[in-house]
Amino acid sequence: MPARQTSTTPTACLALADGTLFFGKGFGAVGEAQAELCFNTAMTGYQEIMTDPSYAGQIVTFTFPHVGNVGVNPEDDETADPVAAGMVVKWDPTEPSSWRAAERLQDWLAKRGRIGIGGIDTRRLTRAIRHQGAPHVALAHDPNGNFDIEALVAKARAFPGLVGVDLAKDVTCVQSYRWDEMRWAWPDGYTRREGAGPKVVAIDYGAKRNILRCLASAGCDVTVLPASATSEDVLALNPDGLFLSNGPGDPAATGAYAVPMIREVMDRSDMPVFGICLGHQMLALALGARTVKMNHGHHGANHPVKDLETGKVEITSMNHGFTVDSQTLPGNVVETHVSLFDGSNCGIRMKDRPVFSVQYHPEASPGPQDSYYLFERFAAAIRARQTSAA
Repeated sequence: MPARQTSTTPTACLALADGTLFFGKGFGAVGEAQAELCFNTAMTGYQEIMTDPSYAGQIVTFTFPHVGNVGVNPEDDETADPVAAGMVVKWDPTEPSSWRAAERLQDWLAKRGRIGIGGIDTRRLTRAIRHQGAPHVALAHDPNGNFDIEALVAKARAFPGLVGVDLAKDVTCVQSYRWDEMRWAWPDGYTRREGAGPKVVAIDYGAKRNILRCLASAGCDVTVLPASATSEDVLALNPDGLFLSNGPGDPAATGAYAVPMIREVMDRSDMPVFGICLGHQMLALALGARTVKMNHGHHGANHPVKDLETGKVEITSMNHGFTVDSQTLPGNVVETHVSLFDGSNCGIRMKDRPVFSVQYHPEASPGPQDSYYLFERFAAAIRARQTSAA
């Protein structure tokens, strides 16, 4: 397939493993990155997407052309630094025009070592991802426009992919910590939770800050533990509930150490359990189901999901390249939510215990409040257990 070049000298090149080349204008950091390429259809939230740990090992193509128009600011980071390896956009990032902007997107990326490429036909690129599956790519930014094309294609082909790779260990916290910051609300912004509340242990497989804020806003006293936490680590805190966070990589690989922990905790305690995204997949694996790699995954903020138990349709935010195979769910587990795009599994619950999870991100507010009830359901299940034990 012939290379596509911009009208000016290109300063960035995106090379796909099949040899397809896209040339454009580079921004952000100078250098190279190899990753899996996905596309995201969200119209807002590029900063949240770039700092979502679930995007480790991926370069994100943004299908919405207006990127950079609100700048970046520290309040919108989902973790300390960008985790996605790079970004691909149709137009060069625009100058920020938001009163909240603290920095230009281009400068923010450069300081944090992340590469961007603009001037790309993102519609053509998205069609290629949909038809061929998420490709392995190499992205290079050189202000002088000097590219070793053969080497870039070779690096794209050498990228090992995400199947069988545990990336949670790379993005999890190093040590445990407490979390009490709640959701943003006008006019005070982020405030702190005060007073007593049910103790929740959150396992960090790559947790987004806004998920932890939602738990705190639901009244939970949150302690975050690393992905490698054992059942002894969890139970030593005497929690009232267990939360399993989002994260990147192959759930089967992370499950090698996460699944035994979840099973042991559930064997030794009847506490409520709630999982999101990778946490949903971890719970499904612990209950006996299997996960599979998707063709190009679900990445966006406009995904309709149907609650099979109420008939309600929620507009959700998604970011996952693996999915739970609903055909492998055991008899004591009910499928609760499905994607209206492709029918893939989006939620499960146990029939006889307050244990449930969803594939999508209820904290991301695309609806905007369609799915927040899940945090309240988790908190209510904890209170119900405390009442019955009193």
